[in-house]
Order: sequence, then structure tokens, then C-alpha cells
Amino acid sequence: MAATGDDAAAMDSISRAPAARLAALNAAASSSSPAEAPADAAETPVVAPKKPSTNSDGGVETAEEAVEPAEPDIDELCTDMFEKMSVFLQGELTGTCEDYRLLENMNKLTSLKYMEMKDISINISRNLQDLNNKYASLQPYLDQINQIEEQVSSLEQAAYKMDAYSKKLEARFKKLEKR
Repeated sequence: MAATGDDAAAMDSISRAPAARLAALNAAASSSSPAEAPADAAETPVVAPKKPSTNSDGGVETAEEAVEPAEPDIDELCTDMFEKMSVFLQGELTGTCEDYRLLENMNKLTSLKYMEMKDISINISRNLQDLNNKYASLQPYLDQINQIEEQVSSLEQAAYKMDAYSKKLEARFKKLEKR
């Protein structure tokens, strides 16, 4: 997750402050005159002078290590760096916590939606069972209706046959009457 706003500015200044500070020190050291040397002496490394050796090796001198005094600003820079790193990490952790809270809320909402869907499906199942039971109770009546329909259909056919037969008889009767 990328830092934004104040966090980004803090991270930017962390990455640039030490480099800018070192560049300023190097520039000051290379352009300073000998008169300014005492002012920069606290900030530049000091080489300890060679001491004549007192050992009995006969004329061999030993050198001492260069001692670099601690810069007075290093504590300040470290404190500043740790504070800015703390702000950055706090921002990262806050963002992660917010992501987890959002995920948790989404899970709760999804769970509630599934519970509602479960209730709806239970109601639909119950209503379907009721409809099936009602259909089963109506089935004998539906069978009777089908039987009556078949009987009406056969009666209708019989009526058409009788009508046709009566028309034939009428025609014969009229034919016999004319004779």
C-alpha cells in the first residue's frame, strides 16, 4: 500500500534529508578556506597525529587510527528518521486495519444477505409444499372433471349422430309423404 499525503511527504524527506546533509557537508569542506577550518573541525574526521613509538624495535613507528567524533546532528537525524518511519509504519498499519474492517463488514453484510435468502427459500419451499398438498387434495375433483368432460364429449357425439339420423328420417318421411 503506498503512502499518501503527509505520510508520503515524511517518507520523501527521510530519503532526501541525509543525502542533502552529506552533500552540504562535502561542499562546505571542499570550498572552505583555512580560516574556516576551526568551525568545520567538529564535523570532519580528525586524524590523530602519529606518536613516536616507545617500543624497543629500534626506529619503527606505529600509527594510530583516525578518530571520527560523533556529529551533534546525528542524534537529531536518527530521531527524525525514527519518527518519520513510525509515521509511515503507522499509516501502513492503519490502512491494513481499515482494509480488514472493510472486509469484516462485507462478510457480515454477505452473511445477512445469505440469511435473508435462506429465509426466503424456506418460505418458498413451505408455500410449494402447501400448493402441492392443495393440488393433491383437489386431484379427485380434477379427475371427476376429466371424466365428466369425456362423458360430455361422448354425449355430444351421440347427439350429433342422433341429429344426423333424425334428419335422415325426416327426409325419408317427406319422401314417403310425397308419394
